Amino acid sequence: MSRYAGYLPVNVITGFLGSGKTTLLKRLLESPDLADTAVLINEFGEIGLDHHLLEQVDENIVMLQSGCLCCTIRDDLATSMRDLWERRAAGEFAFRRLVVETTGLADPAPIIYTLMSDPVIRYHFRLGNIITTIDAVNGMSQLDRQPESLKQAAVADRIVLTKTDIADDSITALRARLHDLNPAAPIFLAQDNVTAGKLLTNDLYDPKTKSKEVAHWIDAQAFDSAEHHHHDRNRHDESIHSFCLTFDQPIDWTAIGVWLTMLLQAHGEDVLRVKGLLNVRGMPGPVAIHGVQHVVHPPVHLKRWPDADQHSRIVFIVRDLDRTAIETSLAAFNALAENRSAAA
Repeated sequence: MSRYAGYLPVNVITGFLGSGKTTLLKRLLESPDLADTAVLINEFGEIGLDHHLLEQVDENIVMLQSGCLCCTIRDDLATSMRDLWERRAAGEFAFRRLVVETTGLADPAPIIYTLMSDPVIRYHFRLGNIITTIDAVNGMSQLDRQPESLKQAAVADRIVLTKTDIADDSITALRARLHDLNPAAPIFLAQDNVTAGKLLTNDLYDPKTKSKEVAHWIDAQAFDSAEHHHHDRNRHDESIHSFCLTFDQPIDWTAIGVWLTMLLQAHGEDVLRVKGLLNVRGMPGPVAIHGVQHVVHPPVHLKRWPDADQHSRIVFIVRDLDRTAIETSLAAFNALAENRSAAA
């Protein structure tokens, strides 16, 4: 069982200004699946939940008709999360999930870092999925001009395209670009009334669904097959690009751990996302690794492989980092581990 089984999941909803994340969140909160959810937002006025309010608990917290708890972020995210946990532990509120809605100009990485580094928070909460809304009308230009938009799309676990009902045929090009930028993130259309279950409640660290989740983003790595190596499908995003490395032989766990730690210490700001499924020497099943910038989640040990392919596969989404340099350095660590193993 995952070490995260008893922790409260935290889902992050992000997206650029005007991309529709507030509209999406309002609809999701009406779902029975989220009746036991607490929501952290910046200001009640920004999210426009007035017609959903049922009871004003205090100056910072309201109860919604759906049963959700809606709170404003006080001094900072960590303070608000600790306060919510203390009030939950004291029996004031009952919730089993936390959703954090970022501002339109937010970089999701500091939120993720807070979840993984704060000594109190990481003892009670775990990161769930990151959901990014993309405006189908203005999304392409925002990806071109706004670095925050590009980063929000790159770190997403789920992408929701909004305003597709008023967008023109360019939505096809936008979907292709988003897939090239972040091939492991499924893309949903907001007008299809995508459910809370598809967006929030199934994630890599849910013991009931983690194998299915890993299978999805491993399948998405087909973008990096041999026929695509000869040209750059990410030519519109010169600074941020994605690629997949595969390895035929089992990997030494110590070598990959030391290498990944050194990579993130040196270039963590530019390693936007890394996901991998590893065939580790001596392990009975595959090991999933998952990280965002400087933050690496504890590895997840799976009981079985999601498909017949048992090669190690690591997907990188990076900014201004050379694929060849990353591949060469990892190969050197693997070779060193192989030589030590042979000598032993």
